[in-house]
Amino acid sequence: MEITNKAFKAYDVRGVYPDEVNEELAYRVGRIFSAMFAAETVVVGHDIRLSGPALVEALTEGLRHGGTKVIDIGQCGTEMIYFATAHLQADGGIMITASHNPKEYNGMKLVRRGSRPISADTGLKEIGEMAAARNFAHQLVPGKTLGAVEKMDIMPAYIKHLLSYVDVKALKPMKIVANPGNGGAGPVLKELAKHLPFEFITLNDTPDGSFPNGVPNPLLLPNREATAKVVRASGADLGIAWDGDFDRCFLFDEKAEFIEGYYIVGLLAEAFLRKEPGAKIMFDPRLTWNTEEILRRDGGVPVRCKSGHAFMKECMRQNGVLYGGEMSAHHYFRDFSYCDSGMIPWLLVTELLCRSGKKLSQLVGERMAMYPCSGEINRKVEDSAAVLAELAKRYADGEQDHLDGLSVAYDKWRFNVRVSNTEPVMRLNVETKGDKELLTAKTQELLAIIGGEEA
Repeated sequence: MEITNKAFKAYDVRGVYPDEVNEELAYRVGRIFSAMFAAETVVVGHDIRLSGPALVEALTEGLRHGGTKVIDIGQCGTEMIYFATAHLQADGGIMITASHNPKEYNGMKLVRRGSRPISADTGLKEIGEMAAARNFAHQLVPGKTLGAVEKMDIMPAYIKHLLSYVDVKALKPMKIVANPGNGGAGPVLKELAKHLPFEFITLNDTPDGSFPNGVPNPLLLPNREATAKVVRASGADLGIAWDGDFDRCFLFDEKAEFIEGYYIVGLLAEAFLRKEPGAKIMFDPRLTWNTEEILRRDGGVPVRCKSGHAFMKECMRQNGVLYGGEMSAHHYFRDFSYCDSGMIPWLLVTELLCRSGKKLSQLVGERMAMYPCSGEINRKVEDSAAVLAELAKRYADGEQDHLDGLSVAYDKWRFNVRVSNTEPVMRLNVETKGDKELLTAKTQELLAIIGGEEA
């Protein structure tokens, strides 16, 4: 089988199994990683996809043939690889996952020592080129000793770390609907529940790589309803849904309304500024007004960064940021090795609910009314560069910013449009200052210019 670098993206490796991502590619990545990063110890694991164990086995063989010791933590979430790499002071970590992609996909997320991400700018491109160009012999590198393999249960240390973000004594009984979507969040939730005073109503909590209830991606509208329906029927205080490798969580209020990640960024910024006044808070430029106003009010220091986890994590490190969030529901934490977690955010929100005595709709409702947004709208277009140029020309009288795609701001409304780093689509976000009619009008106006078809 011919090996190509087609699956190597901006931030990770992701493609159809076995055509684009397969055991031979995994073996080669292991060999290259071992040499490129002089890795003595590497943590590996896999999500719930059916091809995961075979890919880990091949990856492990490649690492061992490079003289690297492998710590295999088994089926896990991406953030567990991040945690284990830092916690065990390993030289790197490799997670076999394709995140929220359809079940026929698989891939890899790679980090260096300290869980620093490896992206196209920091070695991933070169790894892809070497994997595709070189003819590998499946044998021990001359002069190296075959690396050992150690199976390890990282769950107890990981659970202890997650619980350190909240004051468990401040938590009160509440009813929570939890939907892992047959992804990997179920086992973690089961362990956390032993330490929490909450009643969990779970659905699709058994990990299943055949995806019997569809792709575990709560951003898809049909998938949202599965959680919302149970929240309504049970009278729960909160609903939570995760993607497959659970590095993102999505929240529903007690009315079963889906809460855009944008407003959760502002909510968590408030929480962290209460704990560390004057801290730096990072956010992406797609939607900003709500977060910026909260930081002005609460004395936080704003740090804007181009969207994408590799950019965000490096920006946090360089600027000493305490917490950072993307409207796409990626939340980053200084004390989590500047990595994103799909478990820490909802734990923090439950603490906010318990301490305030308010419902989630009350905590975010006022902010949603002050700064209504369109939510991210995706469009497939033939010539994205031409669309960006046309938008810049049409809205030349606004305040323009090119940090990430094109952002244009007026007194009462603003928008951002950018080309995806991971998919062949353009992404549009619009927000206003308290004017839902203006939001609808401007969103339609922009979509008419962008054209294309729904993605």
